[in-house]
Amino acid sequence: MEKKSFLEKESTRQIIASLLCILGGIVVGFLVLVLLSVFTKNISFGEAVRGILIILGGPFSSGKNAMFQLGNMIFNATPLIFTGLSVAIAFKTGLFNIGAPGQYLMGAMTSLLVALSIPSSVLPPVIIWILALLAGALAGAVWGAIPGFFKAVLNVNEVIICIMTNWIAANVVSWVFNGSKFINYAETKINFIVKTETNNIATATLGLDRLFSGGSVKSYIDISIFIGILVAIGLNIMMNKTVFGYELKACGFNKNASKYAGMNERRNIILAMAIAGALAAAGAALWCLNGHQDFKWDTYQTLPADGFNGIVVALLGANNPIGVVFSSLFLKYINVGGSNLAANTSFNEYVSQLIIAMIVYFSGFAQYITLMMRSRKKKEK
Repeated sequence: MEKKSFLEKESTRQIIASLLCILGGIVVGFLVLVLLSVFTKNISFGEAVRGILIILGGPFSSGKNAMFQLGNMIFNATPLIFTGLSVAIAFKTGLFNIGAPGQYLMGAMTSLLVALSIPSSVLPPVIIWILALLAGALAGAVWGAIPGFFKAVLNVNEVIICIMTNWIAANVVSWVFNGSKFINYAETKINFIVKTETNNIATATLGLDRLFSGGSVKSYIDISIFIGILVAIGLNIMMNKTVFGYELKACGFNKNASKYAGMNERRNIILAMAIAGALAAAGAALWCLNGHQDFKWDTYQTLPADGFNGIVVALLGANNPIGVVFSSLFLKYINVGGSNLAANTSFNEYVSQLIIAMIVYFSGFAQYITLMMRSRKKKEK
């Protein structure tokens, strides 16, 4: 068997495709800044150059607050890692999990109910934390299995069911928390749920919050980022080194062929969506159980952005669990840079969001570029 060169490897093509998409988004973003400098009197070309450098600098463009912003960036990337893994696992099985926002909401709701309902005087806080995390993941698994069931048994398109379950979840969360004792009345934040630290429930930090601090102000970073990395490594091993992972991928390549080979394709579809749902929900649970976050409960009109951005990071990461970790960190990195752009230049926050949106838009072409490189290589042969 002929050994492939570095550039002929599929993983190399996927990395190149992702980097090209990121570069394309940055170039278009820079052109937007240049055009604004041309047509706006009080903005110079030098300001446009400075603006793109601030975006590329991410948290490091904030000066003294760099470590504080970096810590918060890593923490905020954790739920995105989980939603990205959720979408990636479904993609590997030939499914499009656009239901991550609803699964995220169900995980957040369930974990908060458990974390705040059991007094820390009755059970040790660490036990309550574990129960809340497991309960949130289980709720997401059940919610994810619903479109999986309709797809496997009734052959209903999973995208349609996922969209429906997203808005059902958004209304269920609003209904459950409406008028409940968990609303943050003390701080007059009536649209938010109280922080779990009020019940002494908080994810361990192991000193990371002090390491990533801005003077006396600690960042929100905790060990959840390590949990996300370990889960990504575990999923990578599962998908590439186990029989179960092979069956999921085989089902994704050709459902009928996998059935002919003796695999239970219906079970695999339901399990894949259940795992995807559990992952998205676990990301939400880890965010809520940080102890310092107050969850916005009136979600009947909105869905969490991290649920949809999971699609972006899955595409940028080529549906590889390890790639998802890096693409999630990158997206949050650019997001922080965009916030610093609005704070330190004449460009407003809408411009920064436009640039980030362009990078997100270009990420959708990652798979297409990979296919083009693959087909071009076949023609050369």
